Amino acid sequence: MSITNVLSFKTSNPKLIDARGPRFGAVITTIVLTAFLATGNLLLLHWQLLVFALVAFIGLGVSPYGFIYSKSVKPRLKGEVPVEDTRPPQFAQLVGFLFAITATILYDLGLETAGVIVVGFALAAAFLNAAFNYCLGCEVYLLIARAKSAISARK
Repeated sequence: MSITNVLSFKTSNPKLIDARGPRFGAVITTIVLTAFLATGNLLLLHWQLLVFALVAFIGLGVSPYGFIYSKSVKPRLKGEVPVEDTRPPQFAQLVGFLFAITATILYDLGLETAGVIVVGFALAAAFLNAAFNYCLGCEVYLLIARAKSAISARK
């Protein structure tokens, strides 16, 4: 999937997912990024970059964290399943990808302090979702969608 498709704001027939899945993914992302900052092991950053890339450019259906959620966590949950449109969480993964690729480049250039700061921003966003169910990337997606809709309405 291209960045253009990820940023598509068409409203016809959105795909819906269990809204708890992305939050579970944010928990794992928080753990991975925290472990990276604690150890400096670049393999952890590269792993998270790969996860972000898969989900941002292919879709939520290929998320390793989503797979773990659907096989291990979801079967144990009871009650009504809250659903949400896939586009905001996929956009949030694109934002995560941009942070992770930026941090990777900074580390490759020897700018470790700047890389730590960028990873810290990604960690903060993941933590907000994991702890408080507030997806910063999803909110940005919705703001962009509203702005685009307002601009279209003026034409």
